[in-house]
Amino acid sequence: MKNRLAAIEAFVSVVEAGSFAGAAEHAAISTSSLSRQVADLEKHLGARLIQRTTRRLSLTETGQTFYERCVHLLAELADAEAAAAHATRMPRGVLKLTCSAVLADDWLGPAMARCAARYPALGFDVTVTERIVDLVEDGFDLALRIGSVGSEQLVARRIGSLELVACAAPAYLERVGRPREPADLGGHNALIYAHAAQPRNWTFVDARGASTEVRVEGCALANSGALLVAAAAAGLGIAYEPEPFVRAALASGRLERVLIGWRGPQLPVWAVYPSRRHLSAKVRLFVDEIAAQFDAQRGPPSEDRSVAASSAAAAKGV
Repeated sequence: MKNRLAAIEAFVSVVEAGSFAGAAEHAAISTSSLSRQVADLEKHLGARLIQRTTRRLSLTETGQTFYERCVHLLAELADAEAAAAHATRMPRGVLKLTCSAVLADDWLGPAMARCAARYPALGFDVTVTERIVDLVEDGFDLALRIGSVGSEQLVARRIGSLELVACAAPAYLERVGRPREPADLGGHNALIYAHAAQPRNWTFVDARGASTEVRVEGCALANSGALLVAAAAAGLGIAYEPEPFVRAALASGRLERVLIGWRGPQLPVWAVYPSRRHLSAKVRLFVDEIAAQFDAQRGPPSEDRSVAASSAAAAKGV
């Protein structure tokens, strides 16, 4: 049959979308066209791949086996294309990526500027959000995430780490007192980040490397670290945020570190991409740029690794 690859891609897209309508909308083609491609593929193979009903669709046994092999085939093809593109060192097109505000402010902007200057055919479509998005469903090439990878069937490269810092405004500390050890936080107003793995459980490490976890309470819960830092600087309470979020306020004296002699945990920072797509040239080069930036500021990044995150680990994103 002609356009066998297009038909295979159509079949895989229907399976991953869970419906012909969803796959057609994502591909910006008509449902009838997509349905015809899959029907032609089934005719070519002489086998039914998808059982269709008015309410749902499901894979036949043959369809399931064929889908798994097609995913592998498309991954190999994407990898071959990425290798060819990478060899030219001339990435082009739009890189669609997402990350949290703390990474966007400190690392993403400078890396974009350097890549754009080096590769003028490369553009960016960036979504800054604290929400962990579905990379495949939302069509993202890349995500930068703090804490955990956030989903199953993703590939991730650890590119650095960020330390959590507990701090408060001098006026607040003068009024309420300075905590000397984690247990003292029970008498303070904690400003709590909603997307932490355990928002009200804060962990600290002493000089010997011993870890202590304390339960905190406070009047403010938010999904924005920047908001909590601003509230802390205004005297509302103690914030516990990644160091880049509080760096400027600490340098200006609007915030002070608390719990001197104790440190927050190091949160890993990941570059995450869908496993089926592998790394295109534009993703590979941009991740290298971000990793080099962390390398210069935070120490060398770890090696690449594949990640199959459990549903429990998915809740740990910061």
